[in-house]
Amino acid sequence: MLEEYLVTYCSPTLAALKTANMFNWSFRSQKEQRQQIKSWNEQLSPKGISITVLREGEEKALLYVYRKKRLERDLKRPEVAEFLRQRGYENLEPEQALKRLKERFSPGGEFPHEIGLFLGYPLEDVQGFIANQGKNSTCSGYWKVYGDAAEALKQFARFEKCRVIYQRLFGQGRGVWQLAVADSG
Repeated sequence: MLEEYLVTYCSPTLAALKTANMFNWSFRSQKEQRQQIKSWNEQLSPKGISITVLREGEEKALLYVYRKKRLERDLKRPEVAEFLRQRGYENLEPEQALKRLKERFSPGGEFPHEIGLFLGYPLEDVQGFIANQGKNSTCSGYWKVYGDAAEALKQFARFEKCRVIYQRLFGQGRGVWQLAVADSG
């Protein structure tokens, strides 16, 4: 059930603590997948949350759940924009940047490690991950840290606390729509 995945993997995004989350989701048919994503987008759009498919197989999809306004703000930071332009992102409007990110997931291609920027990770951690090929991080949690470990650990704790609270509330009968915080602009 997609709703349970949203709570388990996307609580920080639903709570407006994080730009985005992503997860692999198994489904029975393409038709079911499209219908569920369309339905959830209709429900979550008033709260500023969107869902898109980054990569898709016959019965599995990599879903990206994000807050468009936050993503737009993140991508327009000058240092992030420059980094992404060096990787072939010509247009940094969210829809166009996501289109380019999806292209980067093409079979046989190199994994697009810049995806961390689409998830709200600090630029220095994304750059550090790429430069070190995923090794030599100072700590890890929601991502591998190469910059400010103390701040990252605080973020990880906030995200984990959020996930635990949201799973408890979901278990008590609250739905995703009730748990999703409206975008404040």
